[in-house]
Formats: sequence, C-alpha cells, structure tokens
Amino acid sequence: MKRGRTGLKSKGQAFPSHEERAKRQKRGPSSFALSPAQDWGNLPHHVVLQIFQHLSLIDRARASSVCWRWNEVFHTPDLWRRFEFELNQPATSYLRSTHPDLIQQIIKKHAQHLQYVSFKVDSCIESAEAACDILSQLVNCTIKTLGLISTARPSFMDVSQAHFVSALTVVFVNSKSLSSIKIDDTPVDDPSLKVLVANNSDTLKLLKMSSCPHVSPAGILCVADQCHGLRELALNYHLLSDELLLSLSSEKHVHLEHLRIDVASENPGQTHFHTIKRSSWEALVRHSPKVNIVMYFFLYEDEFEPFFREETPVTHLYFGRAVSKEMLGRIGLNCPRLVELVVCANGLEPLDEELIRIAERCKSLTAIGLGECEVTCSGFVEFVKMCGGRLTQLSIMEEVLIPDSSYNMEQIHSEVSKHLGRMWFPDMMPTWHSV
Repeated sequence: MKRGRTGLKSKGQAFPSHEERAKRQKRGPSSFALSPAQDWGNLPHHVVLQIFQHLSLIDRARASSVCWRWNEVFHTPDLWRRFEFELNQPATSYLRSTHPDLIQQIIKKHAQHLQYVSFKVDSCIESAEAACDILSQLVNCTIKTLGLISTARPSFMDVSQAHFVSALTVVFVNSKSLSSIKIDDTPVDDPSLKVLVANNSDTLKLLKMSSCPHVSPAGILCVADQCHGLRELALNYHLLSDELLLSLSSEKHVHLEHLRIDVASENPGQTHFHTIKRSSWEALVRHSPKVNIVMYFFLYEDEFEPFFREETPVTHLYFGRAVSKEMLGRIGLNCPRLVELVVCANGLEPLDEELIRIAERCKSLTAIGLGECEVTCSGFVEFVKMCGGRLTQLSIMEEVLIPDSSYNMEQIHSEVSKHLGRMWFPDMMPTWHSV
C-alpha cells in the first residue's frame, strides 16, 4: 500500500487534501468545481443565472421552487433583460406556450427590466392577439430590441390593424432607446412608423419589415430621413425607391452595412416592378462602400424584365424559383460586386457560358449553389478553374452535372478538388444557407 501511494506521488500531483480543496473554493468562480457531496443550492449565483437564462419561463418557475437561493436568482433583474414570450394554441402548435399567469407575474414584477424582447407565435389569431395584449402593457419598459416572430403565417396579419398598431405604439412611445426592430409580416403602417421615429430616431440601428403591406415608400423614407444611425434595413422591393437610396446616402447618415430586399410575386403577370436608377445605386455604394446588398427573388421567369439591365451593386443573390439563362447572363455582365449566388432551378439548357461569364466578371464571388440546373462537367471544371481557391462554398447537386467526353462523374471530384485546393464532392441535397 505504501509503494502504491509513493508511486502516485512520484508520477504526478497527489489528491488534494480537505484544506487544499477549501482554499481552491475561496479563490473565486474560475476555480469552482462541483463535488458529488456538494449541495446544489450552493452553486455560485452566476452559474445558476446562466442556467436559468437557457430555460423556458415555466422551467424557470419550477426551478425557482428548489430552494431560496434559486428563487432569489429567479427575481434577479439580469435574468429578465432578455426574454422570449412563446404564445400558441396547443391544438395547432408543437411549441410549449408560456402560461398567461406567469406572463402577468413577469410583467408586474420585471417589466422595467425587460430590454431584449421577442414574441414567438403560431398561426392562430388568438396567439397574435395575446401578443398584442402583452405589448399594450409594456408601459414601464426601456426595450432596446423587439422581435415579432410568426412560426407560421398569417398570425399577426389576421389581427385587427387598429389593435396591432395601438399595441405597437405603446412600445414605440415608452421605449426611448429602441435599436433593433423585427416586425416582418405585420400590419404596421406609416403613422406608427412616424411615432417610432419621433421617439427613437437617435438609437434605431436595425429595422426588418418585409411583407408589411400597409407601409408605403413615403413611410420608409420618413424612417431613413430621420434615423441617421440606421445600419441594417430589410424590406420588400415595392418600398425601395431612388429617394430612399439617396436618403441612405446622405452625409448625415452612417454607413449602411446591410440592405436586404425581398422581391416576390404571388400572382404571375399581376405585379408591376419598377426600375431603380443606376445613379441611385452608385450613390449608395459611394457613401457605404462595404454595404452588403442582398436580394431574394421569388418571381416567375417573365417578371425579371426590369432587373439587372444596368450595373447593379448587389452582393448576394438568391433565386427561389426558376430563372432563365438570359437573366443569369445579365448577372454576369452587370453584377461585378457579387459575392454569393444561389440558383434553385433553371431550364434544361446547360449554363456553361453563363457561369464562365460570372467567373470572369464577378471577381469577388466566393460562394455558389446550384439546384435543379444543368452544367456540363467540362464547363463546371472551367468555372472552378477560373475562380480558384476563392470559392469557399461550392454546393452543387450531383444531378446538375452532365458527364461529357472530358470528364465523367468519377473524375469530376478529383479535378475540382485540385483547383479548389481541398477535397470536394457534389452534394446529394442542398446545403447552402442565406445571409
């Protein structure tokens, strides 16, 4: 037994004594280690706080009943600075709903602590109305970020516009430091945006409001004219105008970092799309040379006529429906700042020439994804050879590639890997994700 203890000591550190363990615990949080015999109620405050931050409201409430120290953490202001309300009807949603009684308790005791708030609702109008009722009660808050998330449409769009706008206005009026607002798919309107601007023009940095049919180009222009700190904006194409781009390019305005634009059509041939002047795009890029301009297209082939006829400084392009060869040819000619391109579908004609033109002209291209398209193996190898190692993401479905006299499917992966400088294989399913 003595030899065994001596051997352990000579090879490394001996087991710490009771006194040494006590000293280590006194050194602070970084040296904390939970032993099997230690009481969970004695976990350091910051550790329990971190655990609670990952729990839903109902789980927080249950955990708070474990002991008085955990209950103390439950009522710590820091715990309630960031919170997500989950509102849904059990019959229609897989999400766990936040219990109404607990919501009232949080509003009563911690409304003044809430700073980063989001609402996640399902497709039921009752859930969206409940969210509006909660918003109406947030009169003592200093919210910095607000997000309204519909897990399934229509949700907020089915709520009475007057009810929704009234509730949102409460937050806009009482929170004087809003910096981030995400209100996609909601009935927000121009008058409520004016209230937002009147109370938060100095702090607003991010505004996401795609699919908001009650907002006009004049309404979003009012935001751009007054909120000179706006760095990120997401909206539908019908709200984009030459005046808006020029406002975002004024000397008073900070450099824009991200402009996200949804270009969508539900009924083919019934939506008119205007053209933005090249000079307006150029003004924006001169003012904000590093701006990411992201465009998501959900159009039918005959609706692309107004786009990319002239040079357009778009950086990220996503086509959710079929896009023609002619349109891809225009992108190669007129989108020199392009960084990422995703084409989900195309016709049955190979895209060799269009890809090679994009490789020649789009020197910043680093990512490309192709779905239901056709490219010959030789054309694809030539494209990769021209782009070289700058392609950090290359997601090509296996059925896209057409074997030819130069390469078959067994040879293509080694040839492409050679030019990329890393191992590459075609994908069996789409792997790309949007910015």
